[in-house]
Parts: sequence; structure tokens; C-alpha cells
Amino acid sequence: MVQKVGDRDRNVCSACGTIFYQNPLPAAAALVLDAERRVLLVKRKYPPNEGMWCLPIGFAETGETIAEAALRELHEETGLLGRVYRLIDADSWRSTYYGDLLVVTFEVEKVAGQERPGDDAEEVAYFPIDALPPLAFPSNEKAIRLCGDLHRDEWAIRDSFRLLQEGAGEQGENMLSDALVAYFTESIPYVARLWLADVRSNHTTSASYMRLDPELLLAECTTGLEQLGRWLQGESGEDQIRAFYRDLGARRREQGVAVHEMLSAIMLLKKQIWNHARSQGVWESPVDAYRVMELQSRFAVYFDKATYHAARGHASG
Repeated sequence: MVQKVGDRDRNVCSACGTIFYQNPLPAAAALVLDAERRVLLVKRKYPPNEGMWCLPIGFAETGETIAEAALRELHEETGLLGRVYRLIDADSWRSTYYGDLLVVTFEVEKVAGQERPGDDAEEVAYFPIDALPPLAFPSNEKAIRLCGDLHRDEWAIRDSFRLLQEGAGEQGENMLSDALVAYFTESIPYVARLWLADVRSNHTTSASYMRLDPELLLAECTTGLEQLGRWLQGESGEDQIRAFYRDLGARRREQGVAVHEMLSAIMLLKKQIWNHARSQGVWESPVDAYRVMELQSRFAVYFDKATYHAARGHASG
């Protein structure tokens, strides 16, 4: 008979009072990404949704954990052995074929095996996350989207770091630190004034730089910062850096500034730029921290060129 138990109608044995609970079926799915950030899907061989693609998925069996079920289904359907990396999603879903389901999806790392269709899979293939075929189950679509969200910062950092290693800072490629570059270019007058105050008071530079016209120093610094901004944005190259700093080195020699004072002044500018850029990092996430560190690396490349050409200009001036 049907009887009200709590806030639900339940099937209850009229003889002994045993309540027959109806619970959702537990299903486990494995989400595997390859080195190109594509997701592994299988084409279903049998109903429901025969011929459609989905994650390797199946029902948990007695005596195994839900994570073990995901790994078993992965092996049975794709031939791969895996290791659970993390839980991605637990989603309740009502299927017209199976009824109420509880679908638990794990991100799984491939550890061995060769991709091949098995069990109830017709095909196995990798697809880009942003170019998926129509999927058999909405819970799979949700889990794949969540997985992409979880990897977003990690992938952004990796991509930007690769560009940094390839010298993209000199080529105008899109990098994570470009957000700080844009802020820096807007702050050039402020940074130039910070540098002027520093170079006229620091014990490594003040003896010579206090003799020089502060307005001319400020104009030179502003021009140098604009040169840096163009380089960071890929709008100038080695020739422009060479011409500017060799001319600066020769001019400082004519003004009686020792080479060590000139180089210290350049490093003080780097310090003021770095301090200002770092102050803009909110440091709330790994991406925020990486932006600041990446920009510091790009500064290091630029100022290595600047000090070299300034020293050469001073020597030959």
C-alpha cells in the first residue's frame, strides 16, 4: 500500500510495515583528456541513444566503489587503464529509459592501454572540448564544461608561459601579463616621476644625477618607458632599443656620468616599474600571481638589452 512517510508517499508493506525506498541508480563516468586537451568519447552501440557519443559510463556494481566503477567502465569501453585524478561532478538526472540516475563523473588520467572500442562502444575518439558532437546524456555535457572551467587558469598559464619561452614578448603575441602591460603604459608619467625622485636621492646615482636638468631627465625617462611599452606590445624591436640606449650611453658619458652610475640608474627604473606593476596584482588566484611574475621576466629581457647597449654607447661615446 501507499502511505505518507515524512513528506513523501512511500510503498509500505501492509503486513510488516517495511518501507520500500526507491533510490536513483548510481552511474559512473570517466572523463579523460589527452595532451591536446581533447576529451575521450565513445559512440554507443546499444540503446538508449544508440549511435550517439558520450563519456565512458556505466552503472556501479555491488562490491565496488563509484570511482572503481568509473575506471572499470573506462577499461571495458576504451581499453585504457586509468587513475582517478579528481571528482568533477555528481548530477541527478531522470532518464526515460532508466528512470532516476545519479551520475558521478571523475577526471581520469590515462596510465596505460591503447584506445580501442570495446564492450558496448562502437567507436572511440578524442574531440576538442569546444567542438563536441551531440552527446547522449546532458550530465556528460555538464561535466565536460565543468572540467574545462577547472582547467582554464592552468591552461592559460601554460599557454602564456610557452609564448614567453618562445620570445612572444617581443612579437606582440597575446600573453596573460598583457593586462598589466596596458596598465603600465597608462601609468608612464607616474612611474617616470617615481624614478626621477629615486635617481636623484639614491646613493648610487645622486652624485651625478643631481647635476643634471630634472626636466630633461624626466623627458628621457618618459621616452624610455614609451619605448619599453612599444616593445612589450610588439611595436618595436632590437633596432629601436639599440638606437635609443646607445645614444643615451654616449650622452651620459658627455655629461660626465660614470658607467656604473648610468647602469644603476637604468636598474632603478626597472625597480620602479616592477614595484608599480606588482602593486597592481590582486594575487587572488594563480593566474594573478603568474601575470606579475611573467611581466617581471619580460622586463628582465628588455633591461638586459638596455644595459648592454647603454654600456656600449658609453664606451664608444
